[in-house]
This record gives sequence, C-alpha cells and structure tokens, in this order.
Amino acid sequence: MEFDAKIISCKLNEDWPNRIKLVSVMDIDFAGRRHDMSDILYYVFNWKEVFYMKRDTGLPSLYNARDFYRRATRPHDKLHEEHVRDSLMRMARLQLRACDEKNVQILVEIGIELGVFAGSEIGVDVKVRALSAEPIRRVLQEDGSLYKNIRTIVFAVPIFNETKSQERTFDNFVNTFNITNYNSPIPVLIIDQDMHRLTIAIARPSSIVSELNPADSHAVFW
Repeated sequence: MEFDAKIISCKLNEDWPNRIKLVSVMDIDFAGRRHDMSDILYYVFNWKEVFYMKRDTGLPSLYNARDFYRRATRPHDKLHEEHVRDSLMRMARLQLRACDEKNVQILVEIGIELGVFAGSEIGVDVKVRALSAEPIRRVLQEDGSLYKNIRTIVFAVPIFNETKSQERTFDNFVNTFNITNYNSPIPVLIIDQDMHRLTIAIARPSSIVSELNPADSHAVFW
C-alpha cells in the first residue's frame, strides 16, 4: 500500500518485489518517553534542568508511566551537537556498508523523521533536523569511492508544511548538499515524495533498491 492508501498491484510471477531490501536501522529517539531514557541523558546535556527528577534514582520522573515530566519553568533543552553528529555518522556509515555488501544499487532514505521522534515534545526538533543532513553528506564524501555496488542515494523527504521552510527537512537537505560543495562519486536525489512509492518505481525496471523496514519505529536514523 502506498502513502495515500492506494493499493499496489502485484502478480505472483513478477520479480520486482524480490529486488526490494528492507533495512532495519539504529536510531536516536527524542520523544521524551520512558523507552528513550538513555538517549535523553546522553544527547541533552541540561536534562536535569528540563525535567523533574525522582529523588530515589536521580532520573527523570514519569507521568502516565511513560512520558517525562517537564518542569513548568525550564530553560531550552540543549543538545550535545557533536554527540548527535558522531552518532548519526556511525549509523550512516554502518548502514551504507551493509547495503553495499547486500548488492543494493539505489538506497531510498528518509533521513530524520518529524514530530515527537525528532524532539518536538522537548523543544529540540528544529535543531535536530538542522543537523540531520550533514552526517550523511560527510560519510558519502569520505567513503563514496569505497562502495562496490551503491550507485545513487535518493532522499525521500515529503513536504508536509509549506509555510515553515526554515524547519523543513527537505530544505535542510537541499541546502546542505548545495551550499557545501558536495564532492562524492555517489550522486544524490532529494525529492518531495513518499519513500515506498519511490522504492517500487525504482525496483520495477531492474534495480536492487533498499528502503526502511515499515515495521520499524520512525525515529532519528539512517
């Protein structure tokens, strides 16, 4: 099924579905929930000023047994930006090498996700999105000549909000790859389109293509 709920037709004797590789990836989660405790403690260096803490553990308190309890009067959350960059670079490098070893020719990537997973609930989403394109660009420039099978990277970054261009992932990617004089043998395509629709369009002719496993939680990943 496509992003707009349209059914994708496929016959049993068609081979193109076998050319799609589903990729499960590492991630960072900035939703501010119980399951991303380690990420918040590592990537947000003033978390003690932002969240109420439990006296017995010194860790953020929870309400509804899930969400971190934010202080009513608090400073802006401050990111360890180098930690974020370094982690995203490691994720990108590992994923690209794994795909190359699996003979993937075209990677359909979505970069960083929007909403709570990028940190809208804790106020870091704009900064996180602004940082998201640089790591993959650096990895492609440093490692691009090493890949045996990868030919192209396609970034599927749909534009959901046409009025806030400074906060759009699409614009962050376009600006990063245009302004920084991107220099890699691996070309990139940045497109306002659904990841799954692109993947199918690429796989139908003859290419081996990868996309994010739809079963994965959409966090901050490569």
